[in-house]
Amino acid sequence: MNEIKIFSPGTVANVSCGFDVMGFCLDNVGDEMVIRKVDQKGIRITKIEGFDLPYEADKNVAGISALAMYNALDLDFGFEIEIYKKIKPGSGIGSSAASAVGSVFGMNELLNRPFNKTQLTEFAMKGEAFISKCEHADNIGPAIFGGFILAKSVSPLQILEIPFPEDLYATIIHPQIEIKTADARGLLPTEVALQDAIKQWANLGGLVHGLHSGDYEVIKSALHDVIVEPHRSKLIPHFQEVKEAAIHAGAVGSGISGSGPSIFSLCKGLERANEVKAAIEAIYSKTGIEYDIHVSKINSKGIKILN
Repeated sequence: MNEIKIFSPGTVANVSCGFDVMGFCLDNVGDEMVIRKVDQKGIRITKIEGFDLPYEADKNVAGISALAMYNALDLDFGFEIEIYKKIKPGSGIGSSAASAVGSVFGMNELLNRPFNKTQLTEFAMKGEAFISKCEHADNIGPAIFGGFILAKSVSPLQILEIPFPEDLYATIIHPQIEIKTADARGLLPTEVALQDAIKQWANLGGLVHGLHSGDYEVIKSALHDVIVEPHRSKLIPHFQEVKEAAIHAGAVGSGISGSGPSIFSLCKGLERANEVKAAIEAIYSKTGIEYDIHVSKINSKGIKILN
């Protein structure tokens, strides 16, 4: 096999109380990419559709992660990458992670899988770091592993897969404004009060337990962010209104997706997720701000081959 087409999924990172360590994978939001083996050595990006992104491999997230993997190998051939970008950069639903994951996953498949999922995550993190200015796996991990993950450690990298209820859905609204990850990080405090830290790690522990046990009441009680959300939510128009409307419509919880501006709401079942969608649209349709809204089952498989 010399060519592969893949679907690289969008993801939600942080998941309220899990800043930089927790994320989950979306099922029907993502990019498509084609990876091709060629005789000429090196990594080249030959086609980009959807958004204006650099073709130079060392300036493109997909190229940077691909180069990290390529340089770890001794190959007498190279790869070409085509990117069909459907996740808007700066959307907060893992646009850069989808690119970073897609290139290394495709290359690995064409090479008969010399690397495992954890190693692929490490390569992809190099591309993600180009955008966010630090290495973290809360978008990369779920894109590769699927489902919910906890990045237990970055050095050495340890990804824990978290079981979750089968009827868990996400409703995501993406206001058509851009928030750069690096800018959103710049808003965060360098120190937090001990009482806030205690609340946050108690919520994270509760969320992991609630997902494991399928206890929606525990999940609901845990989906609260007392450290990051108070700062970043100021960048997102009508954030509090959307969150309140979602919870009033029956969402288990709601919060900032990644660094924003997207807002996620977790829901029990498809019917409730659609009711939450309607409630959120009732808010945003009056704002004059363009938006996309998605309802997605949690994707348990992660990135996948299309042909």
